[in-house]
Amino acid sequence: MRAVIQRVKEASVETEGESVGKIGPGLLVLLGIRNNDTLRDIDWLVEKIINLRIFEADEGRLDKSLLDVNGALLLVSQFTLYGDCSRGRRPSFTDAMAAGDAKEVFELFVKKAREKVKKVETVVFQATMDVALINDGPVTLIIDSPNSIQAR
Repeated sequence: MRAVIQRVKEASVETEGESVGKIGPGLLVLLGIRNNDTLRDIDWLVEKIINLRIFEADEGRLDKSLLDVNGALLLVSQFTLYGDCSRGRRPSFTDAMAAGDAKEVFELFVKKAREKVKKVETVVFQATMDVALINDGPVTLIIDSPNSIQAR
């Protein structure tokens, strides 16, 4: 799995002009699912994201997690994170999990996140979306689960 994590003051997603997810302060996570990802990847990445110390403490140091600040989470499925642009001009998506299986994995990821975080918003899977955000910092990180790192 690959996650692009952005600390936000607010973020929202619209599909066909209708709001499908909106959060205040917290994290916007673009989530790519690789064709060999497992339950272990889900558990590892959920824990990593919610416990990352990327929110400022009183002294201005990045020392608090999403859980510490009671922040919200907006999860957006994004298969294009596994687009391979190394050859030609059209990205190859052979490393991305097939849509049917990826939907199940994404829904399980959302479920696991909701077990740990008070407010978790999500999107309509496989829909065309407009994502809006106010990046806080900006703080943006890219994290690959251990399984995805080994597969490279």
